[in-house]
Amino acid sequence: KNGTLNLLHKIPNMDTLVLLSVSFSFLYSCYGYINLLFGNYEHLTNLYFESTCMIIYFIKLGRYIENQSKEKTKEAIKKLVIITPQNARLKIKDQEKVVPIDEVKKEDILIGKAGDKIAVDGIVLNGKTYVDETFITGESLPILKNPNDHVIAGSMIYDGYIEYQAQKIGKETTISEIVKLIIEATSTKNKIQKLVDRISGYFVPFIIIISMITFFLQITLSHSFEKSLIYMISVLVVACPCALGLAVPLVIVVTNGICAEKGLFLKNGDVLENARNIDTIVLDKTGTLTFGKLKVAKMINFSKYNEEELFSIISSIEKHSSHPISTALKGKEKYLVNNFKTLNGLGVSGEINSQKYYLGNAKLLEKYKIKNTKQKEAEQLIESGCSIIYVVEKNQIIGLVGVRDIIRKDMKNTIKKFYKKNLEVIMLTGDHSKNAEKIAEELGISKVIANVLPKDKTNVIQKMIQEGKKVIMVGDGINDAPALVNATIGISMNEGTDVAMDAADVILMNNDLKNILDLITISKRSYQVIKQNLFWAFLYNVCMIPIAMGLFSNLNITLTPGLVV
Repeated sequence: KNGTLNLLHKIPNMDTLVLLSVSFSFLYSCYGYINLLFGNYEHLTNLYFESTCMIIYFIKLGRYIENQSKEKTKEAIKKLVIITPQNARLKIKDQEKVVPIDEVKKEDILIGKAGDKIAVDGIVLNGKTYVDETFITGESLPILKNPNDHVIAGSMIYDGYIEYQAQKIGKETTISEIVKLIIEATSTKNKIQKLVDRISGYFVPFIIIISMITFFLQITLSHSFEKSLIYMISVLVVACPCALGLAVPLVIVVTNGICAEKGLFLKNGDVLENARNIDTIVLDKTGTLTFGKLKVAKMINFSKYNEEELFSIISSIEKHSSHPISTALKGKEKYLVNNFKTLNGLGVSGEINSQKYYLGNAKLLEKYKIKNTKQKEAEQLIESGCSIIYVVEKNQIIGLVGVRDIIRKDMKNTIKKFYKKNLEVIMLTGDHSKNAEKIAEELGISKVIANVLPKDKTNVIQKMIQEGKKVIMVGDGINDAPALVNATIGISMNEGTDVAMDAADVILMNNDLKNILDLITISKRSYQVIKQNLFWAFLYNVCMIPIAMGLFSNLNITLTPGLVV
């Protein structure tokens, strides 16, 4: 269809060449087959049905490999759409009514309860709660929302109760904006195949003219109509872009095997073309430089218990908590807990063997008038970027637990290697600047851009590219997806969200950033192979077209459509 339309519009392309070669081969074979039915066995060797099938097969094989990334993009968009809930709790005259999300209008008052997802972007009117906005901001810690704070559609409510007013609905929401950014970036992304298309703009009309010249030349040389037609078909078939259609996709297939050994999964051929020129590496913080999950960074024990026993007490109590920080404190529960209570905004309490324990923040100490005798140790943990849980027994602090997002193993050495290769390294994160700068200082990253939303991340990447930089963006979250698509090369961690992995060009299977250097090295070698493939594909045509035209028939050197395929 595409070949026919381009021919009618007088802009023939490679599809037009496929159309002509396949059509003429098939129609001529039908003509030969009819002659066979009437006993004319001279046409037995002039049937090219298999040639017709094989031409289409090789073209479709190349297209299939090339189009896999487009299907991944569609999947990414589908997954983004389902992040927002299907229904919302609408408040009408002090009554709660569950309605489809499409019925929510601006200025409507909505209700959010523990376990719900925020239905639309809005502003909190009453109540307070902790929400998970990791997919937007990259912030690993839960965020407390008070009256007049903004909430984002799709973020999860951990506890409490809020009433919020709808401000952005439908296509205006943050999630919809991310979808729009991904679609726009994907549709404008450069493809190496554009080079082939530009060449095709001159190559295809040339071949069509040559085939027509061949037909009339053979007729002029007193050859039969059928023989002249075979020469013309041979020219069309020999120039059919089977080799061009596979020149790039096959390199991707082979290189995928090589990259797999290095922990790299490549999703399209652009990576091989672009990675060789990379000069800037932009890194998300949460989930990329760090694990993206809260873990115990340090525990200071002031009690009579050994560390294992103390952690078992903490873990047994936190097992009953739904607060996100509690996930870092679970895993070694061995005590039965009675009278467990959640102390809103303070922490939790529980009894083990008739002894009461409190676990919480500094406000808990103030509430129960417990003297903070461990202020110095607490400040040290805070300076290292930790959130602190005080462990209290008999109104005495018996332990401090510092919880934070932990930096990935050997990350500092990896950053050093980037700098040694003269690569500019930038941290780009939605996290607070204070947390980001602490991580950057620890890793030796000199440039930090913090407090940025998904759209701002995209703008930063686009500005770099406009300045002429070749940028690798590495991320793992939904908030990174638009930036991944807009970067020269987008790389997702294997532990990242499905949306990030679908939007990326490369997935780090072992989550090791050192493999980015392997990618650049492999790219330089592979790009040479791609150029060689394109060169040999066109050289093949240059050498074989004169033979297909019959210019060497006096030397008994000829081609038929079947032999070409």
